[in-house]
Amino acid sequence: MHSTTFRTAALLAALLAGVAAPALAAPDQALGKRLRAMGYDVQADADGDYQLLFGLRTQGRERQQLIYVRSPVETFGSHRIREIWSPAYQAKGDTLPAAVANRLLEDAQSDILGGWVRQGGTAVFVVKFAADADDTALREALEAAARGADAMDAELNAGKDAF
Repeated sequence: MHSTTFRTAALLAALLAGVAAPALAAPDQALGKRLRAMGYDVQADADGDYQLLFGLRTQGRERQQLIYVRSPVETFGSHRIREIWSPAYQAKGDTLPAAVANRLLEDAQSDILGGWVRQGGTAVFVVKFAADADDTALREALEAAARGADAMDAELNAGKDAF
């Protein structure tokens, strides 16, 4: 397990509380069952979202990336969307430094799935995908979130695996 997992989990739980359903929301049991059937070791947090550590091999090095699969399904017209969140940077205060924010905007240009959002002083990579996506599309969305956030995590945290 990652040494920062519990610290990071508490941080993200606090961040998600301001955006997600009320605290102590019931997790989407079908989503949890599906993620487990796909081979992921997930646990629901107090907001009802599923947390997992996604293993990555980058340039011969083993890394892990914290991911949250949100239980709530958002709608826009006929679209039903689920989100995957993955943190990459934590500022000292509630705002991101200008250089970091600008770097995230530059990175967003090349991201095919996902983009950057700020939750307080945390930079979070968010992938939005169809809530009824098949297992292949869900696995690809999880990988896109993990790889996108982990690359920025390594860049902005001097190679450390902060999340």
